[in-house]
Amino acid sequence: MTTSVTAADELLPVPIEFDRFEVEQFLYREARFADENDYDSWEALWTDDALYWVPANGASDARPGNQMAIICDNRSRIGTRLKQIRTGKRYAQAPPSNMRRLLTNIEFLGGRTNPAGGTDLEVGANFLLLESRTRGTHLWGGRTTYRLRRTDDELRLAYKKVVLVDNDRPVPTLGFLI
Repeated sequence: MTTSVTAADELLPVPIEFDRFEVEQFLYREARFADENDYDSWEALWTDDALYWVPANGASDARPGNQMAIICDNRSRIGTRLKQIRTGKRYAQAPPSNMRRLLTNIEFLGGRTNPAGGTDLEVGANFLLLESRTRGTHLWGGRTTYRLRRTDDELRLAYKKVVLVDNDRPVPTLGFLI
């Protein structure tokens, strides 16, 4: 992955074609699909050029591919990860976690030029996720940055970056969709 800063890296004004209610409902739906292990619906939200990134080692502003990451998946790897989870034989998620997340402080941050020449909407939100498993209950908190793209009159997820509050510490097994 390239790390040079280009004009495409600059945050543009918020694109006017994105409706706040529609965006919020999309984010809530994405969270619900992940919480309820609805992998087919969750996977269908992603664009073909998607990136799903969870940085590690206290980083919040580094670039994907430049540092240690808990997850750094392109669209193909997202599909592979879900295929593994769907087998039911993934030890880290046997049985699957019971989860519920709260999204808050949803902000329209601006626009980002996408590979097709359009503009994706960059959105930030805080989250708190309650994970319940046989090994106990764990709270995960952090900040998520999303890039949403309108494709065929639907919103799609082109980018998701999850910065855990405690990503500078050892992370217990993270075998679910964060």
